[in-house]
Amino acid sequence: MTNETDAGGTPATVADLATTPQVLEAGAMTLIGLSGGAKGFHALVRLPGGRIRKVAAGDRIAWGMVVAIDENGLLYQRSGETTRITLPGG
Repeated sequence: MTNETDAGGTPATVADLATTPQVLEAGAMTLIGLSGGAKGFHALVRLPGGRIRKVAAGDRIAWGMVVAIDENGLLYQRSGETTRITLPGG
């Protein structure tokens, strides 16, 4: 089985499987990864402006604070309201 591609390009079937269109909401904070375990978790978040940042519990980001991070996502508090942010598609 062969796929037609340009040298150095990504085969269309691979690109289709590796991406999900319109999963990340523009202008919103998005959780894009979790790491850690028993000693604590860290998260990679995409900030509303598009920057990627590694965060831990207690870090201040996007006008709020990371309250906690666990295997289910990130708890974020802003203006007294706490929100759970989970991985896209989850």
